[in-house]
Amino acid sequence: MIPGAVLGWDMGAALAMARALGIDTLIAAELLPEIEAVMVRKLNEQIASDDEGGFRS
Repeated sequence: MIPGAVLGWDMGAALAMARALGIDTLIAAELLPEIEAVMVRKLNEQIASDDEGGFRS
């Protein structure tokens, strides 16, 4: 574990949520890794800027 960093999503939970929402799990499985990569990068950028005294909106 890296303190203060997001490493990724629980894909099992993400696919279960997609299934519960009626989203085709094959489509979700295809799209989620791309979405996850962007979100992890952006969350870690936000965490880094907060650590440097940045403003969180």
